[in-house]
Amino acid sequence: MRYGFAIDQRTCIGCHACTVACKTEHEVPVGKFRTWVKYVESGDFPATTRDFGVMRCNHCTDAPCVRICPTKALFKRDDGIVDFDRERCIGCKGCMQACPYDAIYIDDDTRTAAKCNFCAHRVDEGLEPACVVVCPTHSIWVGDLDDPGSGIAKLVNENPVQVRAPEQNTGPNVFYLGADRAVLDPLAAPTGESYIWAQPDEHRREASKDLPVDPVSRARTTLNTAHPRPWGWRVTTYLWTKAFGAGALLVAVLARFLGIELGPLGTIVAPALGAAGVAATGVLLVWDLKQPKRFLYLLLKPNPTSWLVWGAVVLGVFAAIATAWLCTGVLAGAGVLSAHAADVVLAPLAWAAVPAAAMTAGYTGFLFGQAEGRDLWQSPLLFWHLIVQAVMVGAGALLLLSVFVGPSGDAIALVSRTLAISTVLHVVMLLLEYLGRHPTRNSQAAAHMVTRGRYARLFWGGGVAPAGIAAVAAAIGWQGTSVAFPVLAGVVVQGALLAYESVFVRAAQDVPLS
Repeated sequence: MRYGFAIDQRTCIGCHACTVACKTEHEVPVGKFRTWVKYVESGDFPATTRDFGVMRCNHCTDAPCVRICPTKALFKRDDGIVDFDRERCIGCKGCMQACPYDAIYIDDDTRTAAKCNFCAHRVDEGLEPACVVVCPTHSIWVGDLDDPGSGIAKLVNENPVQVRAPEQNTGPNVFYLGADRAVLDPLAAPTGESYIWAQPDEHRREASKDLPVDPVSRARTTLNTAHPRPWGWRVTTYLWTKAFGAGALLVAVLARFLGIELGPLGTIVAPALGAAGVAATGVLLVWDLKQPKRFLYLLLKPNPTSWLVWGAVVLGVFAAIATAWLCTGVLAGAGVLSAHAADVVLAPLAWAAVPAAAMTAGYTGFLFGQAEGRDLWQSPLLFWHLIVQAVMVGAGALLLLSVFVGPSGDAIALVSRTLAISTVLHVVMLLLEYLGRHPTRNSQAAAHMVTRGRYARLFWGGGVAPAGIAAVAAAIGWQGTSVAFPVLAGVVVQGALLAYESVFVRAAQDVPLS
């Protein structure tokens, strides 16, 4: 059994009865929508046309929102309906990033995710969804798509139909008859300066300035919903905090494996940075939840397919290793542990720290990979790039703090070389990522915003150029005879990464999905 919708845009009159019925049935807050009508106008006055599109959750066969939800608050029923349980939701907003249809919102009253749930409570009573009942032109069809005798199955099988974002391979179960391409493709009709009855939300309007208008159709969206960014500065900052924490410990491990003595820089400062970085990361992640009191649901009600859950496990393991390393270093420094005893403890910790630190830095690549609505985040380079970034800012942080512990010239040389090499790799990976080919129009639009659009100045001037300068400054300390320039490089790379991550997080979310 597979319930689905068919929207006949040939008969839809854009009356918004479905929107009103949905908001009434589910007490949807003002400014939020489970079902809404999008308007697109084409041509120039007086030769203009207006097309409608009824937008909503697509109840996907392979629903990415269900996979990313860390607490199984979103789930797929046996009849194909994708429903949600607000009592399990922690408000992480991961589902909003995973949905390629812009169909999920945060309810301001419950502070949990919500969306069209096919009026499941009505379906369970043998009734049709509220939007179907009120549609005056019978433009909304529902039923079992797997039943060839059902009305919706006959309608879909006997007529040419379209779906939204077919390239996402989610198996959407909302089919459109007679819909204009510009209505279904959010990149085909950018928002103008105003809607027909109101002003667009500032974010959607500004982002649309970087989207090209079709010179033939002149299609533009004249009515739509708001398009907020679910994740903001806390996620940007979290990418940095976990990076310098994981990277600092990786550099300390590298020194051990190479037999280079870092002294307190490796035994105390590096693990302290690791512990502090992961602690700050945890605070930022919990702070960003809409239901922070429920953060333990990640462990108490986990969804094993979600990288939000595995990320929490990774951070916990890394925190334990960094803390154990720090305690060993402190005890050895205080004379409680002999050098030999400390080495016996640190040897296995060093081996354990490699995968733990690498995953702490890189697991976000898998998490962002589950955010299927944000194509810029789907790069196969992302996991490795995050590790390179971690080594870069971790080495930078060690150099910055080295002025307080006075490490040897060999130690300064190693950390400086590590910083120089990782920074060069970071810049090379940036250029490959943004100046290379992008497989989808969504990722192309985001990359354009980064390199030539609204974020170009911050990307080149705040992210790329400072990183290049830092690489040169770090290289001056290659032999360990100079400290000032490597320390300067250590400061600069922190700002360069924060600038880049700000662009990276925002640009992917600026491409409209509806």
